[in-house]
Amino acid sequence: MPSVARGVLVVALLASAGVAAQAPVPFQEGDFLSRVRRLTLEGRRAGEGYWSPDGQRLTFQSEREPGNPFYQIYALDFTTGDTKRISPGYGKTTCSFFRPGSDQILFASTHHDPQSKALQQEELDFRASGKERRYAWDYDPEFEIYTISEKTGQYTRLTNARGYDAEGSYSPDGQWIALSSNRDAYARALTPAEQKQLEIDPSYFAEIYIMRADGSGQRRLTNVPGYDGGPFFSPDGTRIIWRRFDEKGLIADVWTMKLDGTDARQITDFGAMSWAPYIHPSGEYILFASNKLGFENFEVFMVDIDGRKEPVRITHVDGFDGLPVPSPDGRRLAWTSSRGGGREGQIFLADWNHERALAALKAAPPRGGQTPVTNRTGVGPR
Repeated sequence: MPSVARGVLVVALLASAGVAAQAPVPFQEGDFLSRVRRLTLEGRRAGEGYWSPDGQRLTFQSEREPGNPFYQIYALDFTTGDTKRISPGYGKTTCSFFRPGSDQILFASTHHDPQSKALQQEELDFRASGKERRYAWDYDPEFEIYTISEKTGQYTRLTNARGYDAEGSYSPDGQWIALSSNRDAYARALTPAEQKQLEIDPSYFAEIYIMRADGSGQRRLTNVPGYDGGPFFSPDGTRIIWRRFDEKGLIADVWTMKLDGTDARQITDFGAMSWAPYIHPSGEYILFASNKLGFENFEVFMVDIDGRKEPVRITHVDGFDGLPVPSPDGRRLAWTSSRGGGREGQIFLADWNHERALAALKAAPPRGGQTPVTNRTGVGPR
């Protein structure tokens, strides 16, 4: 029996027997995801899969290039099964995205850095030594936003500011790019405390920026201490969704705002690391990842678009499940997971039950018994 009906039946039977109504039976992963399969097999790890507008391809990052221990960008064609490299093959890359209505793919890269190949060898030597380091993302100040034309193979550099420029995505009409950058920390004199903070955690200075698709009109949208990153546009192109970390970098929540940085709204308040938000094409709810259930146990959740209800858990596997991205038709879900074994993630694909998701959100209790928190201070065009 479907979980929705099962939960309703339990409540009805208890009520008819004069027993106080209990909460419906919790939803399980199989209520939302079916035909779960591993999509990427090659390389040490892969992640951040984003769909082409027609749903026929996926662009993603993977560590699989001979002689390069860092991520490079690839595109998978679902019709042929072929995978091709998009990025140059050297340097570090991250965060790719198809530009709607064009042959361009956006990504962040350090391949222009004269030290890029030396850094590759340094990392290879470290791994060969048998030593291990706790995984932490590298906010290399050489990261810049690039595009590639698939027709010509030409790369175009869109940003040229000292600092980490990455995590870019296009608006639905392909005319705007939202990104995260900590360039401000490299463009002004820092206090001794700020300089120490930059050395310890450069992500602290990251803010959301917006620019035109050709790189012009770059403008900062957020101005709050702590890491603001991972921006995406809403399906109607009127808002940006992103995740904001607190000043200590331990707690993050999902936020949305207008394209000019105004009307910033906090969607989640899990008291955990809630990040990688992406709006379902229906515009009715948001998928995101959170370690609410354990520091190293990330699961995929969903929440209604305004954050008025308590989030609903989607995945139920120990380890890492995150970076969820629905297909353009809203019927499939790609996400990064360690469920294939080991600590390193790969991209998985499943059929998504949109109707069951709506039913689960409808049944979810109100968020803390009150409407979402809205903070309009400290946020806006600089």
